Amino acid sequence: MPSAGSSSARRRLLRYLAALPAWAAVPELAWTQGSSAVPAPPAGASSVLNVMEFEALARAALPPAHFGYIATGADDDRTVSINHEAFSHVEIRSRRFVDVSHLDMSVGLFGARWPMPVYLSAVSSQRAFHPEGELATARAAASRSALMMLSNASSTAVEPVIAARGAPVWMQLYATDDWAVTSAVVRRAEKAGATAIVLTVDNMPGRNNETLQRAMLADKRTCTDCHVGNSHDQIRKAPMWAGLDVSKVKEATPSAITWDFLTRVRQLVTVKLLVKGIVTGEDAKLCVARGVDGIIVSNHGGRNEETLRSTIECLPEVAAAAKGKVPVLLDGGVRRGTDVFKALAMGATAVGIGRPQVWGLAAFGQPGVEAVLDIYARELRVIMRQAGTPSITAISPDHIVNKLSAS
Repeated sequence: MPSAGSSSARRRLLRYLAALPAWAAVPELAWTQGSSAVPAPPAGASSVLNVMEFEALARAALPPAHFGYIATGADDDRTVSINHEAFSHVEIRSRRFVDVSHLDMSVGLFGARWPMPVYLSAVSSQRAFHPEGELATARAAASRSALMMLSNASSTAVEPVIAARGAPVWMQLYATDDWAVTSAVVRRAEKAGATAIVLTVDNMPGRNNETLQRAMLADKRTCTDCHVGNSHDQIRKAPMWAGLDVSKVKEATPSAITWDFLTRVRQLVTVKLLVKGIVTGEDAKLCVARGVDGIIVSNHGGRNEETLRSTIECLPEVAAAAKGKVPVLLDGGVRRGTDVFKALAMGATAVGIGRPQVWGLAAFGQPGVEAVLDIYARELRVIMRQAGTPSITAISPDHIVNKLSAS
């Protein structure tokens, strides 16, 4: 696996956070690109060269705690770094004399056809990154015909998001330890038109987000615009739980969750049910046996667990266990079109992006999210031609050399 040097980006972030007192003097959020507190960005979102450049622009545009929230991992943030670094241990085998003058980048998923295999994964509280929050993201998804997964802890409820998207979305679910609340959220999402419920199981209580904690110490604002009463309790402020009796909720993801709980959720959900947070073949096999419709290989972007296992490393065993019975998706560390290609070659049907969409949102709003999606599409198109794969279905394990197990 990658060495400790792969966390150099996180160390740079910590050094940045340590030098943040000057930000405390900024009286209001630096949303405006013309603000003297924010370096001038490129001429527009379309002029940004790659996805990682959006991270610096987001850092410049956001207050310290808000950037810390999206940047943070768990403990030393090494899993965050390893998620992406691990892709460099997978090499691509390029084939020649293949007609790639016409590319088909589309992918089918649950009867729907998407123009490319990159979707917008769930990211909570998007109004912390831009005033329009999830509505801007939904409009960007609409303009690019991209699949969008809405967070259960979003700052905008599912109904207006679906209206802005102009099409159904997937609803990510934190089941909580109160079944009445769980049932109510699922029923509301299904009634609104969500075509899939995505049960998240990798958000156990007690995560240690030190980078976020440092950023919060450096940020002296009283953020009542973002957190009513300066509270950070998502369950008591996110609109998907509004109007529900959450007085009995103690945990967003039940620490007592068992396979019987998954069976109960399967019986509750009438649309497609996916499980997000599966990283082993054993759990993937049990998910399939209990009737799930899809599996998402995810470690929550390294935010919740410091296992030092990248999602791309976990993907092959999960895909093998699923045996093609259900689609396997992946998120975590995907920063290039080549990363998308590698994930597809290793068994993923589609690939989700979390932090990159928020970087684009923070820097430019809707055009930023659109530009991020365009970059992935452009880079994937280039590597598909280089590798001799005229369609997504042509991408196979024969197109990669996986050195992860030997690294």
